[in-house]
Amino acid sequence: MSDMLHKIAITRIPRVGGVLAKNLISYCGGAEAVFSANKRELLKIPGIGPVIAENIISQNVLREAEVEMAWMERHDIQPIFYLDDSYPLRLRPYEEAPLVLFYKGNADLNAARTVAIVGTRKPTERGKLICEEIVEGLKKYEVQIISGLAYGIDVTAHKKCVKTDVPTIGVLGHGLDRIYPPEHRSIGMEMCEKGGLLTEFSYQVQPKREHFPMRNRIIAAMSDALIVVESGEGGGSIISAELGNKYGKAVFAVPGRLRDDYSKGCNLLIKSRKARLLENAGDVAALLEWDNQPPSSPKLREKLLADLNENEKIIVNILQNVDDMTIDKITFESRLAPAQISSILLNLEFQGIIKNLPGKRYMLC
Repeated sequence: MSDMLHKIAITRIPRVGGVLAKNLISYCGGAEAVFSANKRELLKIPGIGPVIAENIISQNVLREAEVEMAWMERHDIQPIFYLDDSYPLRLRPYEEAPLVLFYKGNADLNAARTVAIVGTRKPTERGKLICEEIVEGLKKYEVQIISGLAYGIDVTAHKKCVKTDVPTIGVLGHGLDRIYPPEHRSIGMEMCEKGGLLTEFSYQVQPKREHFPMRNRIIAAMSDALIVVESGEGGGSIISAELGNKYGKAVFAVPGRLRDDYSKGCNLLIKSRKARLLENAGDVAALLEWDNQPPSSPKLREKLLADLNENEKIIVNILQNVDDMTIDKITFESRLAPAQISSILLNLEFQGIIKNLPGKRYMLC
């Protein structure tokens, strides 16, 4: 648990996001080592200036992390580190993936099939009805529904999931010491029984305007398909759709009447070929071929292997036919410079491709 303390402390360092946090751990050789480094060592790390270095050396964030961990234990909140098996595998490959997530709930964050449903905060009755019909139609495919617990389409989807026994995850733009909007606290607690609430923000972090686009990237990344139900030409739903396209997800939009303000965003997504037209849940199942195959866990290893650089591929090939190997043996077999090896191994570990064993031994996951 001491190791998790240091990981959470890193997330509390001002001006340190997910990318810089991973750089810190990579350069220092571990989360605990970040807080053992001196100022001169920290300043050698790209992106670390005097202010951030002082924030690390002061150890204040470690004391804050101790208080936060005690609070999480009292409230049954689970911290999930980037390399943990329970971390969402669909999210992990992206550079902007958070170093630590905070989770309250019982659903698997690596469900076999996931669909995000997003839309306007002020839907029409028609929009709500269509949203509910989509959830009902998806149930037979054993999906997990992901949304943002906001007003409108988000909470409509969550409520229908709870009512029809479909696991649902609410991704929040604030800490888990509150639920925003407060009116959704009751449904949020109900969701935790078979679904859950997930956030990258530490407790006491309040809902701010800039947090919600950040929340949207997690919703998009964790989903196999993303559905937009009613949206204006701008706003969070369109941002989520753009992110879904960026991440290579199947993006759908429910069409609406011409010149209807509630349909402008959806119609534009379809017109610009940034989303497929969706009439019912069967359209998602057909594209993703769910009728022809049983649900299975997300398999990202093949994609990750294809994205490795040459030195990383050398290491993976060496470990391919052995149970595990010491770092000294890997260095010898690879003929790479010893100074490179630790950084390469840590990067492969961050990507979930190798596992660090006791005694400085490594194996493929």
